[in-house]
Amino acid sequence: MDTKRRKLLCWGAAGMAALMAGARAAAADAPRIQVTARKFQFTPNPIVIPRGVDVILEITAVDFMHGFSVPELKFRTDLMPGRVTRIPLRINHAGPVDFLCDNFCGDGHEEMNGRILVTA
Repeated sequence: MDTKRRKLLCWGAAGMAALMAGARAAAADAPRIQVTARKFQFTPNPIVIPRGVDVILEITAVDFMHGFSVPELKFRTDLMPGRVTRIPLRINHAGPVDFLCDNFCGDGHEEMNGRILVTA
């Protein structure tokens, strides 16, 4: 099974539908937010985005194949070292949305999490 198909199956139907809706909605000029993943942190943290606005997270893992999982949105992907992973995103409710690394990356892994703050 190719990598793209395997990732689609890992996301599940709800996560894939949300991602595809975000991808269709994300305009070419959507703001891009640079995020770095490294043992054992995401930077910036928190990530602040406005409610109902298309943004694109551009996440770069610098030292390891980290995971990026947003349980509330039923979304996850792998972050390959040295590559930018682009995630179109629109969250239509205000408040916090938690995310975490779900690929074990060593002692301290359990602290590798973050929050998206969605402003009203």
